[in-house]
Amino acid sequence: MTENTLKPYVIGLDLGGTNSVFGIVDARGEIKATTAIKTGGYDKVDDYVKASVEALQPIIETVGGIEKIKAMGIGAPNGNFYTGAIEFAPNLAWAHDGVVPLADMFSKALGIPVALTNDANAAALGEMTYGAARGMKNFIDITLGTGVGSGIVINGQMLYGSDGFAGELGHVIMVPGEAGRVCGCGRRGCLETYCSATGVARTAREFLKTSDEPSLLREMDPEKITSYDVSVAASKGDALAKRIYDFTGKMLGEACANFAAFSAPEAFVFFGGLTKAGDLLMKPLKEAYDKNVLKIYKGKAKFLISTLDGSSAAVLGASAVAWDL
Repeated sequence: MTENTLKPYVIGLDLGGTNSVFGIVDARGEIKATTAIKTGGYDKVDDYVKASVEALQPIIETVGGIEKIKAMGIGAPNGNFYTGAIEFAPNLAWAHDGVVPLADMFSKALGIPVALTNDANAAALGEMTYGAARGMKNFIDITLGTGVGSGIVINGQMLYGSDGFAGELGHVIMVPGEAGRVCGCGRRGCLETYCSATGVARTAREFLKTSDEPSLLREMDPEKITSYDVSVAASKGDALAKRIYDFTGKMLGEACANFAAFSAPEAFVFFGGLTKAGDLLMKPLKEAYDKNVLKIYKGKAKFLISTLDGSSAAVLGASAVAWDL
């Protein structure tokens, strides 16, 4: 009997700024048990790890104890795969101002190997292990949520670069100079300021301000408009809302045409709340891609929506990091 047969499970931790969700996962991608704690409830990392381990104990017992767990994978903001550390994560009180060796801390507390990567890379690994990119060796996973994240897989391997932080495609500058929107990273014109859920809401406010076109969105407080509100209005035939998605999809398609030039992906896989807009986003995206991509890449890449269930995808992505340990 092999060690993998003896240890048929891994733990996945989706570490977010608000919540930390843990899942015990088998090799088929089935989540056998879950638990969660409030990430923001701890000012010190030692307290956070202690609380996490205490929360994990009951679900570990449900699968036969720690001897059945092969390893643990963590997907976290500003996570560095090479070092297993979270570095200067703005939304984590205990990792805001320094480098926290979280993988090593969990490994010592649980007595199993632990790997850590950033959340967008974890999402890409999840797609490759369990989802739409299963069997693919070259693809780009793009998460369209509050920001724009990305994970790049080339020749079957995640691209980490020299320092562990390669692949920040959300921070490729699409609108240079003062005309670009201010980004949370401190620069201007980044892709995520336009093509994230928050970017769509910003575009809505701009379009409402610079146009007197009738729109269902005018019935709302501009500061409270969300990307969901825009998609609902667009689905009802609202011309201005449709124009917002045309603008967003066009920019994302142009960006993907540029991304194709450095990795020749067989697919772009999109994940996140913004993908619920469906063809409102994907149709202008594909049209802009075809119009702008280099001829040698035209017609080759697939455009796929993640097949992973939204509520469990992040945990599955994190768990995928653990199987190679």
